Amino acid sequence: MAYDLEEQEQIANFKAFWARFGNLIMGVLIVALLSYAGYNFWNSHKRNQAVEASALYDELQAALAANDNAKTQRIAGDIQKKYDGTVYAQMAALGAAKTAFEANDLKTAKTQLQWVADHGNDEYKAVAKLRLAGVLLDEKSFDAALKLLNETYPAQFSAEVSDRKGDVLVAQNKLAEARQAYIAAYAAMDKNNPGRQLVQVKLEAIGGSVPEAKDAKAAA
Repeated sequence: MAYDLEEQEQIANFKAFWARFGNLIMGVLIVALLSYAGYNFWNSHKRNQAVEASALYDELQAALAANDNAKTQRIAGDIQKKYDGTVYAQMAALGAAKTAFEANDLKTAKTQLQWVADHGNDEYKAVAKLRLAGVLLDEKSFDAALKLLNETYPAQFSAEVSDRKGDVLVAQNKLAEARQAYIAAYAAMDKNNPGRQLVQVKLEAIGGSVPEAKDAKAAA
């Protein structure tokens, strides 16, 4: 009989506990289940988006290979509109900018590059801004190009930024500043980087020389 009384007491305690906290517990469980379901749905949605964007990007690659600027722009626009959260949107915009530039459609090229600069991750933003500075250089918008190049870039792009600054400064006939920019670019490049030789050629063309060359002359 003692066991029955103890069991009844436990049941009563449980009922009292549930009456007090049952709604709260159920609410927490529902929120947890909904969160888990939402997490799974979001991951599935992102995977599906990536697959669909990849298929469209394959079409864009074919348009790029065919040098079909109109089709490239159309596909890039679709990817940006429907899958702007994927890396394919950034790659598509860069590809579309390239074909637009080659078609001498600088306005569209700038629009595509600016889209990446506004929406891309740090690396793609840097690439887009460097290319946009190149377009501005071709348009002789030197101050705008330098302003863009003076923004913050990931450290691994320091050589490319300095090199592009040198190009803009040469176009402005600011040769002393251009030499310093090219020297900075040369110093920041790995010695095995094929672009290093091009920087050296540009530097020497405006009367400068790389530090190694100066040291060699001094030693002679």
